[in-house]
Amino acid sequence: MDWVYVALGLVILLLAGDALVKGAVNLALRVGIPALIVSLTIVAFGTSAPELLVSVNSILDGAPGLALGNVVGSNTANVLLVLGVPALLATMHTSECDTRSSYFQMLAATGLFIVLCWFGPLNWVSGIILLIALAAMLSHAAWSSLQHRAEAKAAEAAGEDDDDVEGADPSLAGWKIAVYLLLGMIGLPLGADLLVDGARNIAREFGVSDAVIGLTVVAIGTSLPELATTVMAALRKQADVAIGNVIGSNMFNLLGIMGVASLVGNIPVDPGFFRFDLWVMVGASLLLIPLVLMGRDLTRTWGVCLSALYAAYILFLLV
Repeated sequence: MDWVYVALGLVILLLAGDALVKGAVNLALRVGIPALIVSLTIVAFGTSAPELLVSVNSILDGAPGLALGNVVGSNTANVLLVLGVPALLATMHTSECDTRSSYFQMLAATGLFIVLCWFGPLNWVSGIILLIALAAMLSHAAWSSLQHRAEAKAAEAAGEDDDDVEGADPSLAGWKIAVYLLLGMIGLPLGADLLVDGARNIAREFGVSDAVIGLTVVAIGTSLPELATTVMAALRKQADVAIGNVIGSNMFNLLGIMGVASLVGNIPVDPGFFRFDLWVMVGASLLLIPLVLMGRDLTRTWGVCLSALYAAYILFLLV
């Protein structure tokens, strides 16, 4: 049955990821804001639901270290795996996406998180600080949306039309957009839960320790919604949704999930995280510099390199 759960989870993740991308793109078109903003908020929050569930449950179950490992491992997987695998399938024209502001916010969130870990354990004070930073990020996204809507109205009044967005249907009913978003946000955590449970049981049958399972199986499993969403975004030529999903999800993991988890209970920071895992997460984030700041497209060569780096990271953990 564990293999059945894994297969069923994968199918649900792919279908839910497609639904979430459709809903996000059409919502952006309907309300007149960039798909990038929607992917940084609605899509990112929806695909981060599994990390939130796993982190809170692990603290309630007396395993707070799993919460920290889940978020750190997921952020690493989001860059190396979630961007690497889709790039193997199709080139994403990230050079056309202006994600510099969001990227700098992600780096700031990463720096804040590491500083709080240094003064750990993470507690309710840390949680409040992280949630305040999340509120600031959301406020900036809201301001950007209002600014874009004003610019769009001015362009429309001047008779200028934006290019058509692939996957967007101007005639799609509002209730259908809501259904797509709802199916995506419900299906992604459900599929991830099935896959993680099945994979965890299979791993235990092969004698893999709980610690390694947390850094590998759980981290990969909870990143599968981002992977499913990004794969569908790449196939639909929605580079802004793909890169926005990863950046937004990483920010929400650090600020939102760890913020909420720290309010639930104290999270000790194992010294091992400072020796290796936190810096791997930082290094993975810095790999986005050519894509975000230098105008490079995410090609198949990038896909091979990112996927190979993640495979090496997992191999290191297992060995």
